[in-house]
Amino acid sequence: MNATDTASPASAPKIRVLIADDQSLIRRGMAMLLGAAPDIDVVGQAADGLEAVDMARRLLPDVVLMDLHMPRKGGVLATREIAAALPHTRVMVLTTFDRDDLVFDAVRAGAQAYLLKDASEDEVLDTVRAVHRGESRLTPQIARKVMDQFRLLANRIASDAAAQAPDAPAGAAPAAPPAPGAAEAPDPLTDREAAVLEQIAKGQSNRQIAATLHLAEGTVKNHVSRIMQKLHANTRTELAVLVLARKEAKG
Repeated sequence: MNATDTASPASAPKIRVLIADDQSLIRRGMAMLLGAAPDIDVVGQAADGLEAVDMARRLLPDVVLMDLHMPRKGGVLATREIAAALPHTRVMVLTTFDRDDLVFDAVRAGAQAYLLKDASEDEVLDTVRAVHRGESRLTPQIARKVMDQFRLLANRIASDAAAQAPDAPAGAAPAAPPAPGAAEAPDPLTDREAAVLEQIAKGQSNRQIAATLHLAEGTVKNHVSRIMQKLHANTRTELAVLVLARKEAKG
């Protein structure tokens, strides 16, 4: 079955999507694809990051499809500004670039999903719907890049902290970076928080986690906030990647 044939109930409001891409052909193509889906409404098209931020503030879309390399203001900066100003608007990166630094920066900026433009039509539609539900999506190749960047960052922070320790001998060389995954959160997770984190890593929304763990949705939301504080993460996508990185490091 084609993903465009999967409609939400008639009473449910459509997913409002803003498309941001500097190539008019890409914008029109995405608008046609998304507009053909019965549960999606394309509310605007932006030609650069500056327009994307301005239109997002005015139109309040549910999801923004964000390219990264755009004139005047890039997609990473636009993502950061939208995520900070509009907590109910979710950003989904759709780009041709899979450079490690761009992937990592986009996730850190608040992107909930990261797809390459060679993704299938069904994958794009499915990801828009998943992001709207509060889930995060990364293709395996992208997830690996983000994991690698998180490891490098954790190792660098640990190495700097060791070098600046008050009891370190003057002129001593920085301590060797810890093994991948060795850096742990200073405040350990409770069993319940660990269970919630495991569900986040599976891409589950707060509502789905609540049903799985038999909790109130508000309780799940509180757990998620606390987990983010403990693990120093800004988004659910970061949490999911951290879980994958730790699992891989353990074996």
